[in-house]
Amino acid sequence: MTKACKSCHLLVESEAACPICGGTEFSERYNSVVQIFDASKSEIAAKLGAKAPGRYAIKIRDR
Repeated sequence: MTKACKSCHLLVESEAACPICGGTEFSERYNSVVQIFDASKSEIAAKLGAKAPGRYAIKIRDR
């Protein structure tokens, strides 16, 4: 099952720690996904704070 890092919102499959930020808290409850190809040229990446390419959750739900 895909999970979203609660720190940077990167979607990961089965990592113990996020490969981007090193975060260890994940949620399986998230809404909307965006694919970032070039974070340096993306306005959405800037709003999310994404620094690397990948799939990111736009909103993470805790409950």
